[in-house]
Amino acid sequence: MIDFPDSYASIDVPDGAVVRSGGTDLQERLRSHNSQPHIVDLTGIAGFAGITRSDGRVRIGGGTTMAVVARGLAESHPALAIATGSLATPQVRATGTFAGNLTQRTRCWYYRHPEIDCFKSGGDSCPARTGRHLYGVVFDRSECVHPHPSTIAMALLCHDVTVEMADGSTRTLGDVIGDGTDPTRDHRLAHGEVIAAIEVADGWAGERGAYFRSISRFEAEWPLVEAVTRGRFEGDRLAECALAIGGVATEPLRMAAAEEILTGAALDDTTIHRAAQACTEDASPLPETGYKVDLVVATVIETLERLRAAA
Repeated sequence: MIDFPDSYASIDVPDGAVVRSGGTDLQERLRSHNSQPHIVDLTGIAGFAGITRSDGRVRIGGGTTMAVVARGLAESHPALAIATGSLATPQVRATGTFAGNLTQRTRCWYYRHPEIDCFKSGGDSCPARTGRHLYGVVFDRSECVHPHPSTIAMALLCHDVTVEMADGSTRTLGDVIGDGTDPTRDHRLAHGEVIAAIEVADGWAGERGAYFRSISRFEAEWPLVEAVTRGRFEGDRLAECALAIGGVATEPLRMAAAEEILTGAALDDTTIHRAAQACTEDASPLPETGYKVDLVVATVIETLERLRAAA
């Protein structure tokens, strides 16, 4: 049975039920776990999808597809738009939703296996830590060792963001995605809580953005490492910047040390390489993820070179 709430106030998610918006992640999980729970469908809610602007902020409805966000924010929020428009495939971006990507579940193959228990599926261990973790973290900060799955969470980390919940309350981005230390959770939303919208402050005047993901095949692959940056130039110098990386920890990471190197500096090769190296200062790779240390450096270099080319 599928329910179609007609307003935020009418959302009711019974125990054992799940919500669906785009459903691109949910349908795969239901199939792999051979599960058929009650589904509360959110697509019919008025105002759940769409982009509006007022008072120096842009409001992105939680049900807005990633394709619409990528097109609608290209001029005002280039870093966020490029990252959103580069993930997954055109088919997924046309169906998957902005809030859905933000709150998707881990892509770990142990979690997705129907006959294996891990912290996130009700177990008491992380089989990836003692098993195969080739795509795991390079900053080991949690008992779980698979990276946070959301490109959009990483991109939003570089912006001033407020998350509007269906009950009318607001939260910070950190309140929603957490700090990655709880191995049982991919985010901090309780059962039945729904993101109504994400509000993002207007970008800097003349802002430029860049994004790059290192993947193991030509396209349509989950990132081994990804990076996003936004910047405002004054002449050849980077007057303001923000830089974040993903695919490396159980949360996306803002690179404050690299930003300090970049801010106020000319974006030349020396500065770019110094900033990229700073992104690995606290790396603690697993036995199978040592290769990601060099990949973080290479990915950040490519991203910053793209930002320079966009100036």
